[in-house]
Amino acid sequence: MASSLIIGFGAACVAVLLFAEYRARDWLRWLAKPAASTAFVALALTSGGLGSVYGQLILAGLVFCMLGDILLIAKGRRLFLAGMGAFALGHLAYACAFAAIWAGFGALAIIAGFTIALAISLSLRWLWPHLGAFRAPVAGYCLIIGVMTAMSFATTSPAGGAPYWLAAGGAIGFAASDIAVARDQFVKPAFINRLWGLSLYYAAQMMLAASVSA
Repeated sequence: MASSLIIGFGAACVAVLLFAEYRARDWLRWLAKPAASTAFVALALTSGGLGSVYGQLILAGLVFCMLGDILLIAKGRRLFLAGMGAFALGHLAYACAFAAIWAGFGALAIIAGFTIALAISLSLRWLWPHLGAFRAPVAGYCLIIGVMTAMSFATTSPAGGAPYWLAAGGAIGFAASDIAVARDQFVKPAFINRLWGLSLYYAAQMMLAASVSA
């Protein structure tokens, strides 16, 4: 019951955030975005996130991502870099969490790894002419994303069984949502980037938060 209420609250906050983005209401962004991010942290806590090493690492990643969300509300090069750093720490925490429920690289994980590497390479090739001084940090960030996402396909649920679809689905969704951020920041700012990017991002974080109870 508590989880359903938190998910509903988070979805409502995301809807308000999207309205704020569409209407360019900064004050509403400052209300809605931290509230939406607090929801996925709360979901992990109420789902037993403190009860296992995996859960604790996922919770740490969620907190880093919440910090990144707040840093990206305001605009500016330094804030964007700080936000990237916070999200990179979030990705690393998730990678460590997946290592805690490691099942080894089976056929699925190997195929997923090659597919992810190809997707990231193509994304970097597309972004490269637009990045300017951000080339090095974005390349490093993409490497971290690739490792984290590939590792999610080599996990088992703490309760047993493989693959661990909540972890893999959340990881893929989080990584894909970064494409929207990159397009909005470096290629073409537009509401459509935030519409699908934020929706996917928060759904992915909710999946990762929910995975601590599986």
